[in-house]
Amino acid sequence: MITPLSLTYSDARAAFLDAAAEAGARIETFVHPMVGLDGEELAIDVAELGPPDNDHVILVVSGTHGVEGYLGSALQRNHLADLAGRDGVASETAPGGPTLIFVHALNPYGFSWVRRVNEDNVDLNRNFVDWSQPRINNAAYSELAPDLVPASWNEEDQTRSNATLMVTLKEVGLEKFQQAVSGGQYDHPQGVFYGGTEPVWSHRWMKEFLGNRLADVKHAAVIDLHTGLGPWGFGELISSDLPGSDAYARQGSWWGDVTAHKGGNSVSASLEGDWLSAIPAMAPGTDITAVAIEYGTVDSVSVLHSLRADAVLHATGDPTAPEALAVRNQVRAAFNDDDPAWLEACWPRYTSVVSAASDHLTR
Repeated sequence: MITPLSLTYSDARAAFLDAAAEAGARIETFVHPMVGLDGEELAIDVAELGPPDNDHVILVVSGTHGVEGYLGSALQRNHLADLAGRDGVASETAPGGPTLIFVHALNPYGFSWVRRVNEDNVDLNRNFVDWSQPRINNAAYSELAPDLVPASWNEEDQTRSNATLMVTLKEVGLEKFQQAVSGGQYDHPQGVFYGGTEPVWSHRWMKEFLGNRLADVKHAAVIDLHTGLGPWGFGELISSDLPGSDAYARQGSWWGDVTAHKGGNSVSASLEGDWLSAIPAMAPGTDITAVAIEYGTVDSVSVLHSLRADAVLHATGDPTAPEALAVRNQVRAAFNDDDPAWLEACWPRYTSVVSAASDHLTR
């Protein structure tokens, strides 16, 4: 039986660490400098199964966008339980197969606070730009900024801003609207999909971790777990590479139908600064085959509305006040479905992607 989503970051972390221990994994913890919603320790936890000197690895990452970590953590935990036989008896990975590396909660702050962004209001998947280059200007976002995150979230401001945004949506169409809003922006620190001004803590950690861990690895499959876009329970496979590239062709040969956010055929906008695009620079000696799995939840309007409510709360309100719970619940519901049927629907795509990666790396 698949175990359900955890209710809090602390519960998810404890369950992940328990599952990793039961599977006989090597565990390493990297403590975050801040604390969580309830004052708890925050950390990125890494669990490994398989030879540490293996030159073929599979890296599975949860919580790039904090609140999306509830599903990612559950998928990782259930995978570990399968490796342990679900009876507490640890089993090895397949002889000659790749080493499995589970990175739990890449953005632990957002996971704990039930936010998509990190402690700096930064969308981690917009933060991996080349910071030596001039700052990217998203003029289309700037035009929408006052209505996306208004000065307050009272009924009047919600009604007014919603109406203005809907007019723009009808004028430019869904594709251009989505690109303007979610492609990434670097001028509005209290806005949504903000990429920051420099590499944030999780960015720096990932760069150092991958540089060290993949230094002697020849081939790596990387799987990044996301929620919030697409049909309910369906896991779209999204590449950060350009259609026509060798990497994109290899992804298709491994996993079948893979879309590309840079190719205009994905549920995602074309992103600036996503971390999968940055992997080749962080691990230049490793042949990388990477994909994001994007699991659908509710409609995109509801998802955006929850993010706007969260942004206003943290920009102008008190995120520790009792009334903030309603906003956190709204965000959680936009990115996760606590109905066990949703996790059951998500599970087969995860297992098929990991299995195909393992098969191709073992050849």
